[in-house]
Amino acid sequence: MSSTVAEALVTLGRRYVRDAPGSFGKALVAARFLNPHLRDHPRRRVVETRFGARFAVDTQDLIQRYLYLFGVWEPHMTGWIQRRLKPGDGFIDVGANIGVFSVLASRLVGDQGRVVAIEASPAFHRRLVQQARLNGCRNIRAVNAAVSDAPTTLTFVLASSRNMGANSIVPYDGPAESTFEIDALPLPELLDPEEIANARVIKIDVEGAEGGVVRGLAPVLDKLRPDAEITVEVTPERMARLGDRAEDLMRIMSDAGFHAYRLANDYAAESYPRALSGTPGVAVRLRGPVVEETDVVFSRVDAETLP
Repeated sequence: MSSTVAEALVTLGRRYVRDAPGSFGKALVAARFLNPHLRDHPRRRVVETRFGARFAVDTQDLIQRYLYLFGVWEPHMTGWIQRRLKPGDGFIDVGANIGVFSVLASRLVGDQGRVVAIEASPAFHRRLVQQARLNGCRNIRAVNAAVSDAPTTLTFVLASSRNMGANSIVPYDGPAESTFEIDALPLPELLDPEEIANARVIKIDVEGAEGGVVRGLAPVLDKLRPDAEITVEVTPERMARLGDRAEDLMRIMSDAGFHAYRLANDYAAESYPRALSGTPGVAVRLRGPVVEETDVVFSRVDAETLP
């Protein structure tokens, strides 16, 4: 197959996956053809998301590729945030990457709301600022810093630019594509008191370092508004490599009066058409220990399903 024909098929396939009604054949086309092709033959475009924002993307990277292909990253998290945030709310994005959820939140909270986007990678921080400007998001405060439980300097390692969101402080023995060092502080020291008091949602996605982030946040959990909710990507295996335990994180939140809920998440390309054809973003009561990578929502609401 010539490269010209292949590129034409990618353009048509993407249009079908993104815009055609129903989900017939979309999972197969996305997983078997579009996803690997866009990874290995990157496109650089400005694309519109399903929530109306625009992003400059490079499809070599997983997150940016899915924005190009599906118009969304993590549909369940997207749907959940869309139901939580209202005009005037606050949103704190710890591990903001290129700013997908920060820009989404910016549109939801409006001019009277405030978004704090915290990203350790200097390169991602620059991209985040660019995406905010592209969308006219004047209510985002972008912070280039790492978050931990005490002031320190952390070393981040990126194994592959095909998944740039995997920048992590977890020890890694393989070949590294890039490394960088950056100062880290507890989250309350990076936020204004008003930002803590008005936070409706705090999102924490830090690739294994969530134990330290939550420990640093613990002293101000009682200062959050009553309806504040915190979502954490809990990764037990990566946490263990840093000497942390998922059960300790869960206990900190439980002792502070929060109940745990599970939010579905699947990074496989074939899962996206199915998720987008349903009602993404329903968080259900989490029962039992967290033994694998799980998006956990912590809420003071006590129910089987979060409303």
